[in-house]
Amino acid sequence: MSSSTGTVYRVTTFGESHGPGIGVVIDGCPANFELDLENIQHELKRRRPGQSKLTTPRNEPDEFEILSGFYNGKTLGTSLAFFVRNTDMKSTDYDRWSDVYRPSHADFTYHAKYTHRTPHGGGRASVRESIARVIAGSVAGQILKKELNLETIAWVDSVGNIDADGFQEPPLDRNAVDESPVRCHNPNASRRMTELIEQVKKDGDSVGGTIGVIVNHVPPGLGDPVFDKLEADLAKACLSIPACKGFESGSGFSGTRLRGSQHNDPFYLKPDQAKSPIPSVQTPTNFSGGIQGGISNGMPILLRLAFKPTATIRKNQNTVNEKGEEVILKAGGRHDPCVLPRAVPIVESMVNMVLMDAYLRQRALQPEWYKLIQKDY
Repeated sequence: MSSSTGTVYRVTTFGESHGPGIGVVIDGCPANFELDLENIQHELKRRRPGQSKLTTPRNEPDEFEILSGFYNGKTLGTSLAFFVRNTDMKSTDYDRWSDVYRPSHADFTYHAKYTHRTPHGGGRASVRESIARVIAGSVAGQILKKELNLETIAWVDSVGNIDADGFQEPPLDRNAVDESPVRCHNPNASRRMTELIEQVKKDGDSVGGTIGVIVNHVPPGLGDPVFDKLEADLAKACLSIPACKGFESGSGFSGTRLRGSQHNDPFYLKPDQAKSPIPSVQTPTNFSGGIQGGISNGMPILLRLAFKPTATIRKNQNTVNEKGEEVILKAGGRHDPCVLPRAVPIVESMVNMVLMDAYLRQRALQPEWYKLIQKDY
């Protein structure tokens, strides 16, 4: 099903941006886990609209309800269901172009596939659907943190032609990222990015960029050979995020400019690990981005994602309508001039969902693996 993802940690989302609300059903969440509900709400707050002058002014509290799978502060092991009500829809903003195919939106493709669509706010293609992803990602992140000490940190690494070079000195925690309104931990780059986004907004235009990701304390052994490689699962998950158009792992495209002797990551043993059943090894470089053969190798996972400029802008654009007539569109409504600041928690959530699914699959495949990992990593 197109609205479901994962094998063991199975996530299904539902709802439209201008419908009653957005929801998610999570199957496979272990029982008896004490969920931090404040953490879930905090992650939704990081994603919510209206959080700064750089985002859409749509004002939604995005407060969640738990419908099932939870009792006395702990998960039951049955389906976890969450729901967030939409409270600040302005569907009339879309009425005057309800039959128009907005450039670079999903209007035409949804109409071509289903022959029927909602013209209000993009429906399932809206970034508002990502509320469900953030909830599922927060649940996954809490379990990964408690059981593996694993933590995913994303940041805005570039906006337009302004680069932060965040992989040279990745952020130490999310607080360092969230201190910036653009969610870039490099103060100089953050200031310039903010100025650019403000100018683009004033011009009635939009701008894209990239998001960097580092996942610390990843144990070796996550991911499966051939078709379920960890990189492949991460790529699919990240590219399913609205506006995400590119994915790199480790050195990515820049690695094509190196020779094998420069690009290879040599191994060395940690002290006193030579006789361990699974030797604890590290690499002085990390061009592989923590994944080799589609399986994590114990080094930090490194990713970079490309996000296009927001498709809705206030400039006149040529397009056509459902009758096949050429028209000029000048869109209204409330939209982000740059999606990147709000996309950071969405990216973290998708990465956590994939890693949670890989973790549960590995525990089922090799029960003894968990004991070894707990000891050595």
